[in-house]
Amino acid sequence: MSLGTPQTREVVTTARNVRLTAESDDNPLTVETGTLAIGSVADTAPREVTIPVSVPNGTEPGNYEIDVELEYSYTRQQAGDVTYDDDDTVTADVEVEVTEDARFRIVNVTTDSQIGDQGTLETTIKNVGATGAYDATVALESSSAGLALGQGASDAARVDSIAAGETVTVPYAASFTPTAPDRQYAISGQVTFENSDGISHVDGGLSAGVAPLGEQTFAVRDVESTLRVGEDGELSGTVTNDGPVAADNVVVQYAGDSANVIPIERSTAVGALAAGESTDFTLPISIGGEAEAGLRSIDLAVQYRNDDGETRGYEDLAVDTDVAPERDRFSVAVENRTIDAGGTRTVEVEVTNNLEDPASDVEARLFADDPLETGDTDTGYVQSLGPGETTSMTFELTTTGSATPGSTYPVSLDFRYDDADGDSQLSDTYRVPIDVTESEGGGLPIPVIVVALLVVGTGALVIYRRRQ
Repeated sequence: MSLGTPQTREVVTTARNVRLTAESDDNPLTVETGTLAIGSVADTAPREVTIPVSVPNGTEPGNYEIDVELEYSYTRQQAGDVTYDDDDTVTADVEVEVTEDARFRIVNVTTDSQIGDQGTLETTIKNVGATGAYDATVALESSSAGLALGQGASDAARVDSIAAGETVTVPYAASFTPTAPDRQYAISGQVTFENSDGISHVDGGLSAGVAPLGEQTFAVRDVESTLRVGEDGELSGTVTNDGPVAADNVVVQYAGDSANVIPIERSTAVGALAAGESTDFTLPISIGGEAEAGLRSIDLAVQYRNDDGETRGYEDLAVDTDVAPERDRFSVAVENRTIDAGGTRTVEVEVTNNLEDPASDVEARLFADDPLETGDTDTGYVQSLGPGETTSMTFELTTTGSATPGSTYPVSLDFRYDDADGDSQLSDTYRVPIDVTESEGGGLPIPVIVVALLVVGTGALVIYRRRQ
């Protein structure tokens, strides 16, 4: 501006459409950008431009030059309503100092934390600079909601000193959410430190990725059972630790809530299982009397402790098994079920324990309706009857006068006993058919004999009276 009004000064003192190009042809530094568009630059409004430069390993500390070229448009003269525009290019050398300050790089990241669990993330950091760092604070930050460091998204650890070329491993508490995908998670960070002169510096170029261990899983295979409606039974199988890590104090649990499936013991311990290791288990389970027989799905769970002794659980387990239909506690059989009309005989009844556990203090009682009657021996007793065991009980049975040869009449038995838990039980009632046959002597049936005796007796009485 050599002549004009103050209001028009900015017209000729503003560089428009400024473009900056930087190069480093004669030194090891590398400019990481191409041409940068800056816009307008006025003498009253300077502009700052950041030029990213990388310094290769092994670069000697010292001063280096970067060539900068500026291209721009401007108004060289304005006269009345006439404007004279032009373009120009200027170059400059920008001096860059490569210092011997400490610089850091993450060289390794590992974690023992699994998806849905917490553990430790260990970060190994190397001082790749030429000088040591003192009173360093290493801060890391997670870029994903699926990974937490410490109590939130970031955590910091203090390190007394990191010499040039030294590596240090810094542990952080880390946890992955149960819904976290199985992938690499980005972490970033910075190191705040002091140099040997006590001057504070910050190196904010830390970055790395880390992948969690997979979710701890278990599988149940080779399932067998002795489950039956109305009885106690067992569910057995093989539990396998599918990994990825070992599990201590493994416990297999019944996890269902069906009213007809009653766990006698809700869990069974199987001990420690290395990844890929299997072991057998058995759960005692009772099936209620109202349950339906057939194929049934039973929910199971596995509880275990991780390396830190913390209790964890895996609940995505369900097994299918058959439930057998209900059966009688006892079965009864009479080998010879005939009785002569008008006769009395002892009846041998074979009693078998059909269930899988013993019955004790077994007391049987025989019941009969006319024309059959029980005699003096209408009860039987055995101190114990093991699973599948059979015993013989003897009862006395008599036919009354109304029994008809060739007819079949029922007798009934029931049993009072103590089960394996010592509880008193009363069985269902069992009916056994009894066939009435002609007496082997060929005589008249008892009703006929009785009538004949009455007739003869009456006739004799009449004759006697006439003689009187």
